[in-house]
Amino acid sequence: MDFAVSTTTSTATISPSNDVVPQGEHYVRALIEDHETTCWGCGLRVLVPPYAPAFKCFWCGAITNQNAVKIEKKNSKWRRLRDWCFVGVLVVFMLFVICGGVWAIYPIVFSISYFCSSVHSLIAVALSISTLSAFSLAAFRSAGAPPDILWGSYPAVKKGGLENYTFCQYCSKPKTPRAHHCRSCGMCILDMDHHCPIIGNCVGASNHRSFIIFLISAIISTIYVSIMSAYAAFHFWPLLRHKPIRLLNEAVGQKLFLRTLKDVLFAFLESTLFVPARGLVLVYLFIASVSILIGLTVLLWQQLCFIYEGKTYLSHISSSEGDETADKDCQNLIQFFGCFPTTTRFLPIYFSSRKKHKK
Repeated sequence: MDFAVSTTTSTATISPSNDVVPQGEHYVRALIEDHETTCWGCGLRVLVPPYAPAFKCFWCGAITNQNAVKIEKKNSKWRRLRDWCFVGVLVVFMLFVICGGVWAIYPIVFSISYFCSSVHSLIAVALSISTLSAFSLAAFRSAGAPPDILWGSYPAVKKGGLENYTFCQYCSKPKTPRAHHCRSCGMCILDMDHHCPIIGNCVGASNHRSFIIFLISAIISTIYVSIMSAYAAFHFWPLLRHKPIRLLNEAVGQKLFLRTLKDVLFAFLESTLFVPARGLVLVYLFIASVSILIGLTVLLWQQLCFIYEGKTYLSHISSSEGDETADKDCQNLIQFFGCFPTTTRFLPIYFSSRKKHKK
């Protein structure tokens, strides 16, 4: 057997069923013959219609796109350089927040008590280690390359061995149905969610959990930095510490809020010229941490919603309306974070598999 017939179709225009052809009229019988091509997956020769854009091999199950063209790799080095610049800027910023926070905040914290300073030092060290380690795993770990699989030779390729596989024109090798090619990384990524410039890497099967842990740790760290910088600035700023702020002169409501905001703003502006560098660093830490906190919270919420739905970002934007196959279930979150199935029996009843939402 040297070929495999995938589909054999022909079209013809024939005369009416009574086989009586009126005089002066002619009927043309048209027959479009199939042509022979080769399956990239197993190497068998397949008969397919010439107008078919793609076909599936009956033996290995590989899908061949007849209109695909060889794509050259362009600008991949510039994309990698862009990603490494993002990573470098982010690493410098995180080190600045850690070192600047220790330099600006902890003299005030240590002046309160040794116990308070020890507790805050342990919290700062724990948050710094967790954030940097999760970032390193997400940024410098492979996002998840598809496994190498035998292809192109029959009978080494078993029946159904490449079911629904496609051929990646960038990598020139098979691509699993769950994989997507990333032009920035220059490789196919298994369960690819998106290419994140923050970490300079794709978010895929191998580092998706590390990316979520990094977001959680970064959010907790920014909350801690914003609270501590505001507390230190209030005790460090000259007029904020000595100038009385009228909090209860007005009725509770909009007037109270506006009066308090005006007092704080005027006190801040009056003392800006007399504040040393430590005070300016505290202001920068507060503004930067609050801004980053808002962005990371939105990103984390979006990621958790996709995980809850059993999807990735790419599968979410590619799925059409009414074509939902994944189940929305809290079990998706439990499986994603690696909890053992035996622990689900101790969870409340609303975490059970009955909590599903189908459209």
